[in-house]
This record gives sequence, C-alpha cells and structure tokens, in this order.
Amino acid sequence: MQREPLLKKLKSDPNKIWDVIIIGGGATGLGAAVDAASRGFETLLVELSDFAKGTSSRSTKLVHGGVRYLAQGDLSLVFEALHERGLLIQNAPHLVRNQKFVIPIYEWWEGPFYNIGMKVYDLMSGKLGIGPSQKISKDETLAAIPNLDQNRLLGGVIYYDGQFDDSRLAINLAQTAVEKGATVVNYVKAVAFSKDNYGLLNGVKLMDFESGEQFVVKGKTFINAAGIFVDSVRAADQKQSNNSILLSRGVHIVLDKSFLQGEAAIMIPHTSDGRVLFAVPWHDKVIVGTTDTEVKNPVLEPRASKEEVDFLLNTSAAYLVKDPKPSDILSVFAGLRPLAATNGNNTPTKDVSRKHQISVSTSGLITITGGKWTIYRKMAQDVIDKAIIVGGLDEKECVTKNLPIHGYLKTTDSEEPLNYYGTDKSLIEQTLLLKRPELKEKLHPALPYLKAEVVWAVNNEMARTVEDVLARRTRALFLDAKASIEIAPEVAKIMAEELNKDSNWIHNQVENYTQLAKGYLF
Repeated sequence: MQREPLLKKLKSDPNKIWDVIIIGGGATGLGAAVDAASRGFETLLVELSDFAKGTSSRSTKLVHGGVRYLAQGDLSLVFEALHERGLLIQNAPHLVRNQKFVIPIYEWWEGPFYNIGMKVYDLMSGKLGIGPSQKISKDETLAAIPNLDQNRLLGGVIYYDGQFDDSRLAINLAQTAVEKGATVVNYVKAVAFSKDNYGLLNGVKLMDFESGEQFVVKGKTFINAAGIFVDSVRAADQKQSNNSILLSRGVHIVLDKSFLQGEAAIMIPHTSDGRVLFAVPWHDKVIVGTTDTEVKNPVLEPRASKEEVDFLLNTSAAYLVKDPKPSDILSVFAGLRPLAATNGNNTPTKDVSRKHQISVSTSGLITITGGKWTIYRKMAQDVIDKAIIVGGLDEKECVTKNLPIHGYLKTTDSEEPLNYYGTDKSLIEQTLLLKRPELKEKLHPALPYLKAEVVWAVNNEMARTVEDVLARRTRALFLDAKASIEIAPEVAKIMAEELNKDSNWIHNQVENYTQLAKGYLF
C-alpha cells in the first residue's frame, strides 16, 4: 500500500464516477471502505490527516461488549458488541486476543452481584463467547493480580473480553480495502461539495496536503465518516445544519508493567464519577483509563487536564499495592468521543448511548455518528446498506462477517517480535532483515521496535511523517513519550532516505514531532 500510485489512480480519470466516496479515515470510514470495496463498488476514501489520527488511535484498546452498558440496561448495544467482538477475534487474530479481567471484591454483596451480571454477559455472547466468568477466592484473586491491595479484599470475579491494537487494526483495514480494489489516501482534504441542478451532491473538491494541488472527483454517494469533524463536513454541505454530536474527552495514562503484575487486567466497576475504570496490560506496559469530560470544540490533539490525570492516579492507587505517582507516568493520551446527539439532550456524556446513528441530508450526504471500535464492522455494513438506497446502487450483500483482515494469522505468539504484523512478519524478515541486517537494530532499549519497521511503514503502510511512524505504525509515543522523542532524529533520517527528503525535512520533522510529543509527558 503506497500513497503515490493510489493518488495517481485517484487523479488519472477526472470523468470517473465513484460509487462510494468516504470522507474520514478512522475506524468507521475504513470499515466502510472495506465493506463497499468487498461488495464490488468503486470506492474512494480520503483522510485529511493520517489514518486513525483522531479518536480511533486513542481507545482503551478493548474489544468488548461493554459491562457498563449492561448495567445501564442498553442490552441491544451489548448484544451487538459481543457478537462483533467474536467476529473480530475470528477475522483479525493477529491483533485481537482474549484478555482475562478481574473485578476485585471488597464488599460482601459485590460478589454475587457481579458474578450474576457477568453470567448474563456470558449468555449474551452466545456461541461467540471467549471464556466463562467465575467467582474466585481471595487467594485466587491475588494469584491473578499479585500486587492488588489486600486490605478488605474478599475475592474477585473473573471474566473475559478482547484486547487489540487500535491504530494497527486501522492500518490493516486500509490495506484490506486497497486489496479489495478501493482507493484509500491520507493527507487529502475534502474542501467543498458540488451539486447538480436538483441540489443533489455529485462531486467533491479535494486538496492534496503534500502538493497543495486541488482537483474534483465525481461520485454517486458521499459518506461523512469524519468522526469529531462530522459537523464541519455537514456544514460544507448545508450551512444551517445543527450539531449532530456531543464530544467527550477520555484520558489514559501509561505505566510500567510492574504496576500490574500477572497477565490479568483489573476492572473497577464503579468509580467516584460513576464510570468503569480499567488497568490493562498492553505491549508490556499498563494502560489505566478512562475519564469522561464533556468538551465543546473538536481538536486533533486533545490534552488531558491535571484533574483527569490525578483522578486516574488516585483511583488506581486505591486498588494497587504500589501507588503510581506523576513521575511514574510514561505517557498521557487523550481522545474525543463523537457521541451521537439527540435534540435537547442534556444527559451527561458518560450516560449517552454509544449506539451509532445514520442520517441523510436533503442533498444526499450520508452522515454516520456515534458507535465504538468494537462494532465498526456493523456500522460499516449499515452505512453501505444506506448508500445503496440513497445512490441507487446495485443490491449486493455484505460479505465482511467472515472476511479475514490483512495480516490474518490464526496462531501468533504475543511475546514474539513483530507478532502484530501477522503474515507481514515473514515479509519484513525476508525483504528487509535478511537483505539489510543493520535494520535489525532496536530504535531504543526501552521500546520493542526495530529500524526495519520504519522502512516497512514508509513503503507498505503509507507513513508520511515521523509522527505517523511513532504514534500509529508503531506505538512508541503511547508507550513511552520521552523515549519516542529520543529516537525521532533516527526515525526521520531513515524516513528521509526512503522518501528522498533533504536535511531541512529531517529538521522540521524532528522539531514538529518533539513539540507534539511533549504534550504526552506529564
């Protein structure tokens, strides 16, 4: 998957009429591109920044039905999410794995209460369940999480959910879409729409950020999957449109693995703000999150407040023997959830449903809002079904339920280097590591990444900037922000050789990345 050939294909025929044009390269847009292309539709996706730059790279890294939604009585969402969780584990086993969770019990009534709740969760999973929940003793709880605070601990409840690498999945979805015939390009912005004599959308003006060139493409249907920026796209279609989303900021902190010994994750079912809090092992570190703070304006780089970070530190300290301090934080990342709004909705964002909504403007713009990573496939199916109706496209059945995602490899060892590339692992070893042994070197002793991964990201995963490589092709920025700053010059140098860039490009890339990454330090 290379940008130049895809961009050339996009511009090669100005008279071409695409069946489906998708604006937005996060989970929703990329899923829609896979769905449309796999049905045989001529599909184009453009992303104004990098794939999964926004919310889709900033999740809690869980593929789950949503225990909190079960408690809220949102049973249809839980059913749907548990079903999709099972399909995703089947279709992308190199990126999604079973994760054991422990709910620690400190009050006598919590044991039977959570045990019954998780049994219901199991039943709702049906044939796609990934492991039975069970009530366990205090000793068994401590065996699962040795450094759990023992004071007043009575026991625990074990259950199973999925865990994944969000931006790696996004890249694999982009590759899958391209393999199915889609044209998928990052750093291309939708600038303005064109309409026919009846006021119906028939084209969109695009701008290539790298060259500054603008050009128009024609289409039958237009899908607005721009995430936190959906209302900006809607305003380009119809200026008087109302806000369709509520924005909620979720913050996570990353700690050393020593704070969560053992392989199990902790689920704290009820925090002081009425949310669920997780401490989850991920890439040999621990992610603690999340928060829920309503915000007004969308930004590509949201920042955590001191209050949010303190909340995560204090809440996790109540459950861990080793209390995390600000100096222990390796990275802080924040994301904005684009929640589907309803008219006059005064509900706190933590209680707003994560269900997705699809709307169609009078000019034919299809906008999809809400949802969550776990149900990205179903969201894509629903929005392409809607596009078939709106655009009068040929009726074609969705085929993604059992569609392997790029990199599909049924058996992977999570401890093995490069395991998250699936089948691409052997290609990296054969095409890079054998021919260029110097690329076997690690970029930093505190991180698992090899120099070869930078070359692979540029040549096969459309990475265009140092940030693309360190934030989303690898997860260096999220795992250890300070270490990622230290390797930025080396990454820029390697990229410059592959992209034929000069020393000024290297300098600017390092400077830009350093400024961005400082926002992940606390």
